[in-house]
Amino acid sequence: MTDSDTITGLLVTAIENTWATIRAHHPDVPEVVLTVGAGSTGTSEMTLGHFAPNRWIRGEYELHELFVGGEGLQHGPIDVLGTLLHEAAHGLAVTRGIKDTSRQGRWHNERYRTVGEELGLTLTHHPKLGWSITTVPDHTRALYRDQLEELAFALVAYRRREPNRKGGRRSNNNGLSAECECGRRIRVSQSVLEAAPIYCGSCGTGFAVDGS
Repeated sequence: MTDSDTITGLLVTAIENTWATIRAHHPDVPEVVLTVGAGSTGTSEMTLGHFAPNRWIRGEYELHELFVGGEGLQHGPIDVLGTLLHEAAHGLAVTRGIKDTSRQGRWHNERYRTVGEELGLTLTHHPKLGWSITTVPDHTRALYRDQLEELAFALVAYRRREPNRKGGRRSNNNGLSAECECGRRIRVSQSVLEAAPIYCGSCGTGFAVDGS
């Protein structure tokens, strides 16, 4: 058995090969350092993947990070391809200097929708996350047919989700921190925020609590 025949080796090789193919089709998608790990933290939130600019150092150079959550691997090769294309769209936006998100990267704006569609995704609007719901249409599946086959062969295991912690998140005496799409922030009590939406007078979007 070689290193590439292990569970980790198969997975990393398949993801890296798929990313390389995405870059071949879309040269503005940058190189990355791949990490695979826990996408859950014991709360209701789940991270399938993220693209983090300039997180790694190699000599005088900064490298971007591609994270893939192990829990999402159970959904199969098409969804994993969707995650990779979703994060590749964020990478393409970084290369082009496009501000495609706000609210600490949670809200996906119209500019993200444009680059995501350029990479072959179908994007649906989420009321709290913007254009973030990702599906892979038939023509994109056909384009990445070989990569889907490799991913299917490699996805032999997935990570169990962390058990939910008791108690949940509580606000502090200063209230909850909420942010609108243009980045303005306010502090407000949970009861006031839940009573009715609060809208920004600058961008017109509602204030949302970080992580919501």
